Amino acid sequence: MKPLILVTNDDGMFAPGIKALVEVAQKLGEVVVVAPNSPQSGQGHAITLTEPLRLHKVDVFGEIPAYECSGTPVDCVKLAKHVILKDRKIDLCVSGINHGSNASINIIYSGTMSAAMEASIEGIPSIGFSYLDFSFEADFEGCQYYAKRIIQQALNKKLGTAQLLNVNIPALPLDDLKGVKVCRQAEGTWKEEFAEAQDPRGQSYYWLTGSFGIETEDPTTDIWALNNGYVSVVPSMHDLTDHKSLPGLKHLEKL
Repeated sequence: MKPLILVTNDDGMFAPGIKALVEVAQKLGEVVVVAPNSPQSGQGHAITLTEPLRLHKVDVFGEIPAYECSGTPVDCVKLAKHVILKDRKIDLCVSGINHGSNASINIIYSGTMSAAMEASIEGIPSIGFSYLDFSFEADFEGCQYYAKRIIQQALNKKLGTAQLLNVNIPALPLDDLKGVKVCRQAEGTWKEEFAEAQDPRGQSYYWLTGSFGIETEDPTTDIWALNNGYVSVVPSMHDLTDHKSLPGLKHLEKL
């Protein structure tokens, strides 16, 4: 029996990235696609609570079942598990291929990675794929090459204890990619700015802009790997506990 692979994203059903990922996944298992009906970049782990969710089956990938969801990427995963595939075991969830980086601190804001994280919370091994190219005409050959090999490792139970991988691919031709680096998340920061303008009624509005930076180039991090031509693979998790701080707070138990 073929493994069941759930494919999702945050860029919507008609993004080139999800098409590239479906092309890979369908060679490795039975595929079901559930994706937002509009772009959801930056939604993080948001869920819809104040309005009903809707699913609409669409013919996008031929015989592969595909459903558009009115909610967030996390909503897509929840509906896939509990409604569309409620009586079946999902062997793997793959999210992406995102248009743009989800390395370093960007994982916190990412709808792509939040969808994969939600699946991992539900006990489904998951991988989020991101490509450092925003172009609609981006060449996904390198992404597909490495996505196929990493997905195969996941399906063959060769990821050890990892339940969630954050995979980022540099915007380079396949022949220029140097391979894979398993690394940690870099300590990056956004220097944020808000561009201010006025609408036709004279009311001010604001548009978030900014630039991303890191203080040091540490060769153990995802940012170093990407800047040096490697595909970065970061094992991630939803446990946000600062474990190293626990001993230093024990005195609070005596208050």
